[in-house]
Amino acid sequence: MRTASLRRTCAALAAVTSFALAATACGGTTKEDVKNEGGAAASAGKADPDAATKKGLTVGFLPKQVNNPYFTSADKGGEKAVKELGSTFKEVGPTSATDTAGQVSYVNTLTQQQVDAMAVSAQDPGALCTALKQAMRNGIKVVTYDSDTKADCRNAFVSQASAEDLGRTEVQLLAEQIGHKGDIAILSAAQTATNQNTWIEFMKDELKDPKYKDMKLVKVAYGNDDAQQSFQQTQGLLQEYPNLKGIISPTTVGIKAAAQYLSGSKYKGKVKLTGLGTPNDMRTYVKNGTVEAFELWDPAKLGELAARTAVALASGQITGQEGETFTAGAMGEYTIGEDGVINLGRPTVFNAGNIDDFDF
Repeated sequence: MRTASLRRTCAALAAVTSFALAATACGGTTKEDVKNEGGAAASAGKADPDAATKKGLTVGFLPKQVNNPYFTSADKGGEKAVKELGSTFKEVGPTSATDTAGQVSYVNTLTQQQVDAMAVSAQDPGALCTALKQAMRNGIKVVTYDSDTKADCRNAFVSQASAEDLGRTEVQLLAEQIGHKGDIAILSAAQTATNQNTWIEFMKDELKDPKYKDMKLVKVAYGNDDAQQSFQQTQGLLQEYPNLKGIISPTTVGIKAAAQYLSGSKYKGKVKLTGLGTPNDMRTYVKNGTVEAFELWDPAKLGELAARTAVALASGQITGQEGETFTAGAMGEYTIGEDGVINLGRPTVFNAGNIDDFDF
């Protein structure tokens, strides 16, 4: 089902509604999005890469929000990996994506239950630190995934993507669709969004390559991750630049709103649209010809890597220090980067050929 994953080096968006789903991916942190305080990842002891994988462990997963399509997919990937490794999977979590106090409570509960490892998608970079540090003092290995905490409050962070991969690949996708020629625009979230701005800087840098000499970025517009504003910004871009050939929207709210506008306009199929979206939001627009291809990371793979990282930590194969390597099953070998960050790999491209293989 995951045959379209573009493997190794990649950005979600989250919820029972498309807004929540957007809040997860755009709100999640990547290595370049937040420079954690505290230096290197918290760790103790020395890694033994040849240590046997322990079985019979209990691995707790704590997403930002349970019963959320994005995290349901991610945690199912984690559950599958944990069971394959001969251990027990346990999911707990709040029903609201903004219940930080609830997340703290669940961390404490997992600590009291003496799980061997936990994978946490942090709602707030600092709010969980005290509880997570207590878990680590109790010998529990802590992995964050999708959204990070401070580096000294966990052993490793499994990042859904690198900012560079996300920025550059979105330009590459659009360039292929417009034949590397024409005016383009970017429809972002908020003007102050750190992750969006980082991705956009990499987009601009990618556009400096001579192969894009016939492409021109004419404007960066901001829809503030609001569906109506993003819809209106798309309309405004096409009125201001009638010869526009393509739009990149690195936010699930933005790309869906832009697709909605394009699908009902004379620009359908003529102005290309790509960016970061979820299959469930974009399926209609791919099938009706409005959107050719877009991208995002595969949350099931993100959850799987978080689980395999947690088990590797609990087995003593890694400690979370930069430069350590481990094999994550069929996903291949991963190297831990600065501040204990592990990047999932390049994003997955979704198109008419594979979009029905995904449900989030």
